[in-house]
Amino acid sequence: MALARIKKGDVVVVTSGGSKGQTGKVLRVNARDGLVFVEKVNVVKRAVKPQGERPGGVVEKEAPVHLSNVALWDAAAGVVVHTKTVVGTDGSRVRVNIANGTTVA
Repeated sequence: MALARIKKGDVVVVTSGGSKGQTGKVLRVNARDGLVFVEKVNVVKRAVKPQGERPGGVVEKEAPVHLSNVALWDAAAGVVVHTKTVVGTDGSRVRVNIANGTTVA
């Protein structure tokens, strides 16, 4: 699997599929399978049985989206961000926006 440039907590936009155009925060990344779970995107309904204190019923939860179908999003500029990894002088790796050279949190 290719290197996952999307990290937990990033804001991403879905670029293809049924949820195309929706943005949300990344809840978790499964880099081995190339999947990402995005908040309030690709929501499915699942029937769950009662278990302990939790009642049963229909629950809505996020289904995974493939990493190739999401892109890092800059909400301030309203554009997709393409990044590269740069090693700093202290040896730490930082994601940098290719277009303008600013660091991506």
